[in-house]
Amino acid sequence: MKYDVIVVGAGTAGCLAAKTAAEAGLKVCLIERKSHKEIGEKVCGDALGEHHLKTLGLKTPQHGELEKRIEGVKIYSPDVETVFTIKHEDFKGYLLNRRLFGQWLLKMALDEGAVLHESTQCLEPIVEKGCVTGVFAKNMKTNWKVRFDGKTVVDASGFLAVVRRKLPKKMGIENEISNEDVEACYREIRQLKQETKGKEYCEIYLNQKVTPGGYTWIFYKGSAKVNAGLGVCMRGKFPNPKNQFYKHILTKPLFEGSLLLSGGAWYDPTRRPLDNMVGNGVIIAGDAACLVNPIHGGGIGPSMLSGYLAGKTITEALEKGDISQKALWTYNVKYMEDYGTKQAGLDVFRLLLLTCKDEDLNYGMKYALLTEEDVLKAGLGEEFHLNINETARRVFRGLKRIRFLNKLRVTVKLMKQVKAHYRNYPKDPEEFEKWRLKTEALFREARSKLIE
Repeated sequence: MKYDVIVVGAGTAGCLAAKTAAEAGLKVCLIERKSHKEIGEKVCGDALGEHHLKTLGLKTPQHGELEKRIEGVKIYSPDVETVFTIKHEDFKGYLLNRRLFGQWLLKMALDEGAVLHESTQCLEPIVEKGCVTGVFAKNMKTNWKVRFDGKTVVDASGFLAVVRRKLPKKMGIENEISNEDVEACYREIRQLKQETKGKEYCEIYLNQKVTPGGYTWIFYKGSAKVNAGLGVCMRGKFPNPKNQFYKHILTKPLFEGSLLLSGGAWYDPTRRPLDNMVGNGVIIAGDAACLVNPIHGGGIGPSMLSGYLAGKTITEALEKGDISQKALWTYNVKYMEDYGTKQAGLDVFRLLLLTCKDEDLNYGMKYALLTEEDVLKAGLGEEFHLNINETARRVFRGLKRIRFLNKLRVTVKLMKQVKAHYRNYPKDPEEFEKWRLKTEALFREARSKLIE
């Protein structure tokens, strides 16, 4: 079977890549290990900012894909005494019916002419003369091994990154990522005894004892349903997320008498994007390329963006008859411009939060060391300046927490440096190594000053 584009994974990135490439008249196939009807089902927070649909020119789906409108995010301090309400166009959006939303994206790809190979598991990429020319896969119903030949391959296989992990090292794409950059998550959809009124905001709870290096979320979906879960950083001896959920979250009065509708565990890569996401004949997209917001773990929007950019880049490359790394490089450049710079800056902020003590977060939020506006600006990828008032200085001196205050200053400075560096992402792969070495140096400095 010969195609112009082989897309591995029919998730948000894969469907957008397939739709965009097929729209341009290319012969596209989607390889997916799930059955057709299961596509879209995923352990996920199910939240999507409305602006992502607008950016991609997608009409708002009208057939049950969107379960509830959300107006923003509420962030709770560890002692639950301070609440930041983040309200802005970029934080407005929807809670999704994840399966129906996935089916909607899939239908768009298939309507444009993409071919779906369901219940088919990708085993490994085919690499010939330093170029990815297809994949080997297994039909999970017959157990037969199948060869798919293609001019280009998109790895949109999610966290498992089945193509990326088996690429030759000389391609210059990271095969493995550190456990410290991954959140282990557990989530349940529950039916509450009664509808909760006035819950138009996604709720996020910070608490290092419950969720070290992560957070708890409670998202109200309407019809008395709630999406609740938590993530913990896989750093050192991290606790089991399901145990933490049952011990600390399900014991809340809110869940008394509630019914479990579905539950499950998964992994979320929460870090900056892969430094390089393209090789000869191959593009890495979505979770496989670590395209997740490092602070709130949301990946649907950036994943869709990456799929769209992958489809566009491949279309332009095939029109010129060149699918080399150099020809596909614009994918890196455009993603870093659109979302990657913001993501990298937030990765620095994540390093601060990894080792923050609950007491520091409590006082920091209470005495407005970080304000709602600071958090909003950070979330939007904008510059923000710490206006540390005299009251906060006095309080933190008295509490002997001046070290946290200094860490906060260092974080803001490093975020600024990292974003300036990412705005100068190399336009050509020949300049990449020099840029990569500086990236490593910046994040080494951030780790040494904020974690170690």
